[in-house]
Amino acid sequence: MPLAVYVLGMTAFALGTSEFMLAGLLPDIASDLGVSVPEAGLLVSAFAVGMLIGAPLLAVATLWLPRRATMAGLLVVFVLGHVLGAVTDVYGVLFASRVVSALACAGFWAVGSATAISLVPADRRGRAMAVMVGGLTVANVLGVPAGAFVAQHFGWRAVLWCVAVCALLTMAGVLTLVPEGSNTTGTGPRLRAELRVYADGRVWLALVTTALVSAGIFAAFSYMAPLLTDAGGLTEAWVPGMLALFGVGSFIGITLGGRFADDHPFGTLYAGTGAVAAVLAVMALPVSGAVPLAVGVFLFGLAGFAVSPALNARVFALADGAPTLAGATNVSAFNLGNTIGPWLGGLSIDAGYGYPSVCWLGAGLSVAALGTVGVSAALSRTPTARSRSVISSPR
Repeated sequence: MPLAVYVLGMTAFALGTSEFMLAGLLPDIASDLGVSVPEAGLLVSAFAVGMLIGAPLLAVATLWLPRRATMAGLLVVFVLGHVLGAVTDVYGVLFASRVVSALACAGFWAVGSATAISLVPADRRGRAMAVMVGGLTVANVLGVPAGAFVAQHFGWRAVLWCVAVCALLTMAGVLTLVPEGSNTTGTGPRLRAELRVYADGRVWLALVTTALVSAGIFAAFSYMAPLLTDAGGLTEAWVPGMLALFGVGSFIGITLGGRFADDHPFGTLYAGTGAVAAVLAVMALPVSGAVPLAVGVFLFGLAGFAVSPALNARVFALADGAPTLAGATNVSAFNLGNTIGPWLGGLSIDAGYGYPSVCWLGAGLSVAALGTVGVSAALSRTPTARSRSVISSPR
């Protein structure tokens, strides 16, 4: 595996820390800026909206641009967004900084994924993408709990500064270690040919599944800190450790899910999504105490990330003729869920149903995702689907 691929994975660590870190910072941000916790939770949605809009637009806009220079420029914008968020006292400015940072993050994912794949032979593309996605899981294991620890001792603004420094370091790695040869080819992808695959309704159904799964996870994960403290009775000192435990579960989950996603995509989708629904339903009950909550958080991370490889594999299998836009639109689907989930969770809290209600909400969205998986599985067994040879495996 080329060293440049690991550089891209380390950059994904910085980007992922930024995306997920607010789960441990919402109470502090709300208190400092004088807003409610649900209003602070909209900052999660702000980042997701930026990713949702930015992924397909920047994927198209950068198809013919030099990849290394494009990634470096996007990281500069990402850093500036975090600096702006760290120095402002205005909630609206912080909201805007999260959108800008997310746009840059989305663009980097679109270009970085294509770069990682271009650096390796065809039979190692899955491994290359696993390194990049692995950066996100390491962010959950180390970055997010470290951010919660830093916030408790130095304030939430210090976390934004730390992420900005990490992004600057990885930008140096991109400029020095990603070879010039990873730039786009002279002919460039054919946009019209890539758009043609979206006439297949099964592609859209797969994207809806991705959005529902993501919404179910983020409806609960975005409010993890107050869920553990206000509803679970734990002190704030427990939050970094619990988030680290979620990260460990997610790392194990994505490893297991990656092993089964190619050969058993629907089985992985059923098992992972069903497990998310079951775990969240249990966590919605009056559960207190560090041990049962720790078990629930760990299983939540494991189940939630175990399903991710299968979601990606399904979309890439159906959109085999659109490798560039397939990844970008699935990123948008993930972040559509990341937007809807926290928003619905905030509405539930504001309505007076309490923090456990976000677990019931996440469980319900996961059950809805199981329904779309069932429809997709049924459609994949039709003679037309079999004749097209796109039955759930990108190989």
